[in-house]
Amino acid sequence: MQEPALTDDLITAHGLSPDEYASILDIIGREPTFTELGIFSAMWNEHCSYKSSKKWLRTLPTDGPQVICGPGENAGIVDIGDGQAVVFKMESHNHPSYIEPYQGAATGVGGILRDVFTMGARPVAAMNALSFGEPSHPKTKSLVSGVVAGVGGYGNCFGVPTVGGEVRFDPAYNGNCLVNAFAAGLVDADKIFYSAASGVGMPVVYLGAKTGRDGVGGATMASAEFDDTIEEKRPTVQVGDPFTEKRLMEATLELMETGAVISIQDMGAAGLTCSAVEMGDKGGLGIKLKLDDVPQREENMTAYEMMLSESQERMLMVLKPELEDAARAVFEKWDLDFAIVGKTIAEDRFLIEHQGRVMADLPLSKLSSTAPEYDRPWEPTPQADDLTDVPQIDPIDGLRALISDPSYASKEWVYEQYDTQVMADTVRTPGLGAGIIRVHGTDKSLAFTSDVTPRYVVANPVEGGKQAVAEAYRNLTATGATPLATTDNLNFGNPEKPSIMGQFVGAIQGIGEAVAALDMPIVSGNVSLYNETDGAAILPTPTIGAVGLISSADDMIGGVVRDGHAALVVGDTIGHLGRSALLSVVFNRDEGDAPAVDLDAEKRNGDFIRANAQWITACTDLSDGGLALAAFEMAEAAGVGIILDADDTPTLFGEDQARYLVACSLDKAEELMIAAAQAGVPITSVGRFTGDMVKMGTTSAPLAELSDLYRSSFAAAVV
Repeated sequence: MQEPALTDDLITAHGLSPDEYASILDIIGREPTFTELGIFSAMWNEHCSYKSSKKWLRTLPTDGPQVICGPGENAGIVDIGDGQAVVFKMESHNHPSYIEPYQGAATGVGGILRDVFTMGARPVAAMNALSFGEPSHPKTKSLVSGVVAGVGGYGNCFGVPTVGGEVRFDPAYNGNCLVNAFAAGLVDADKIFYSAASGVGMPVVYLGAKTGRDGVGGATMASAEFDDTIEEKRPTVQVGDPFTEKRLMEATLELMETGAVISIQDMGAAGLTCSAVEMGDKGGLGIKLKLDDVPQREENMTAYEMMLSESQERMLMVLKPELEDAARAVFEKWDLDFAIVGKTIAEDRFLIEHQGRVMADLPLSKLSSTAPEYDRPWEPTPQADDLTDVPQIDPIDGLRALISDPSYASKEWVYEQYDTQVMADTVRTPGLGAGIIRVHGTDKSLAFTSDVTPRYVVANPVEGGKQAVAEAYRNLTATGATPLATTDNLNFGNPEKPSIMGQFVGAIQGIGEAVAALDMPIVSGNVSLYNETDGAAILPTPTIGAVGLISSADDMIGGVVRDGHAALVVGDTIGHLGRSALLSVVFNRDEGDAPAVDLDAEKRNGDFIRANAQWITACTDLSDGGLALAAFEMAEAAGVGIILDADDTPTLFGEDQARYLVACSLDKAEELMIAAAQAGVPITSVGRFTGDMVKMGTTSAPLAELSDLYRSSFAAAVV
C-alpha cells in the first residue's frame, strides 16, 4: 500500500510542532516516511516523552531504604520485609474515558494491571480516582455510568479487588473527566523482571492478543486538547478483553518461572513502537522488527497501523533463544499468540520491515531518552485573597448540605458495582477510609489510599500539593499502617500556558517537600497534560496514591465505634474555612487560601497515632467537611449517634490539617490523653458516641434520617 505524502496539515495532525519536525529532518537527514512520522509522533508526544514535565519530575525524592525500584520502569517496587515486595503504580486514562466511557475506563484498568504483572507481581488490589463535571451537565450521567461500569466490568472479570478510591464533581471537569487507575501486586524480591533488553541477536517476541486497528494514534490523542471534533477521535479508543488479560497474566507469570525471560514490557501507549523503543533504549541496543510476523486480527494492516495500534492485552519480550520451545508451549497452552517478530541489534537503529520493504530506519536513542525536553515558561499562582467573614450556620443544616452533595455523599452506588472481596484477602472495603488487604500467608497487611483536594491546588499549588501527600499519609496512619511510598498521577491543563505550567511547578514543589518530610518517596507515576476543552482547563488534580504496611494484625486500627465511646481530636483546630467544602457547597464561594500544611506536625501527630494504636478503637483523618463530616461518617458506619460539644461553624467545618478523630472507651481515652501530654501532641475531647441522634451544640437530627440522605444522594444525582 502506498504511503501518503507528507503535508504540513498531516504533520500538524500528528502533534508535531514545526521546530520538532525540523529536528526530525536534522536527525535523519531526509524527509521521514509516513510510518516514521507516526513513530516520532508517538514517541515525542507528551504522553510518552514527558517533554514538558521531565525537568520538574527529576526534583522529586524517589529514593529510600525501602525502595527497590523507583520511576522509569513499568511500576515502582517497595520492600515489605520477609523477601517480599509490593509493586504499584497509578495512571490516567482521561481522554479515552471522555470519548468512550466504558472502554476508556476498562482499558485504563487493564493497562495498569499489565504494568504490575509485567514485573512479575500478581495483582492484589486496585483503586480508582474519578473526577466528573457537575451532575446537571448533559454528559455527566452517561460518563459516570459508563466509567463506573467499565472499571467494574474489567476489574471484576479479571479478578482483582477494588479496595478504595475517590469520586468528585466540579464544573471544571464538564468537558474533560479524569479517570486515574491504580493497581498493586505482590512479588518475591528475588523474582522481579525489568524491561531493559540485553544481548545482541536475542529474539524479540510478541505475546498475547492479536493486533487490530483499535487505538491507532491513541497516545497522540491523549496529548492534545479537545474541541468540537471530539467525536472524530472515537476510533483512537482501545477495546479491552479482561478474560484475555487474565490468561495473559497467568501465562506471563508461568513464563517467568521457565527462566526464558531476559526482559519484558507491556504494550501500552503507542503500542509496539513504545515497548520496542523503551526496551532497546534502556539496554543500549537497537531493535529490528519484521511486521509480517506480527499476529493480526484484521486484513491488510499497514506498517503504520501495526506500529501505532494500541490493541490491548499484549506484551513484548526479549527471550533466551535456547528456551524458545518452553516459552512457546506456555503461551500455546493458554491459547495466546507467541511470535518472534524481531531481534536485538548492536547498532543504534530502529529498523522496521514489512512485505520486503524497509518502512522505518531511525536512530533508536533519538526516539526515547533524547526526545525533546522543554523548560516551559511558568508563572507562580497569585496569592489568594483573604477570606471574608463566613456566617455562622445551623450545624445540622450544614451537615445536611454536605452529605446530600454527590462529592461528599456515600459512594456505595459506585463501589457496590466493584468486586471488593475477590481473592478473599480484603480486610476493609471502600467507604471506610484506606483499603486494607492481608498479605496472604503472613501476619502482614497492606493499606492503600488515593487523595487530592483540587480546590486547594487551584488556590495554592504548593500547599495543595503538600496536602495531597499529607492526607494520604493520614489515611494510611489512621489504619495503623506505616506509610511506605507514593505514586503520583499529575492531571493538569495545557502546559504551554504559563499559568497552567505554574500550577504544575507549584504542585511538584509541594509534593516534593511533603514526600521528603514524611518519608514517602515517589516510586512511580504518570503525567496527564492538555486536559482542556475549548481552552477551559480542569482543576489542577495531582492525585497521590500511597501504600502503607501494617506489620502485624495487632498494629491495625480497624475497630467500629460503640455506644459510650469518647470522641477526641488529635491536632490543633484553628477553624480554617478558606476553600473548604462547606464554603463551596453551602455558600457557593471558591474563596480564600488553602489550609497551611505543617509537615512537622503531620509527622509528629502521625507517629503518635501509630505508637498509641493500642488505645484506639477507630480513627479517621479530618479533611473535607472537617470535624462535622468526619464524626458523622464514623457514627453512621457504626449505626451509633454522636454528640459534639461545639456549635460554631469554624470548629465544626474548618479543614485544618494534621488532625485525626479518634474513638475509644473512656478509660483508654484517659491513657491516650496522658500519652499525648507526654509527647507534646495536642489532643482535645470533642464529644461522645451515643444514642441514635446526631447532635452538634444545641441542634440535632435523627441519625437514621441523615443516614438515608447520605446513602441515597449520590444515586439521586447521577442516575
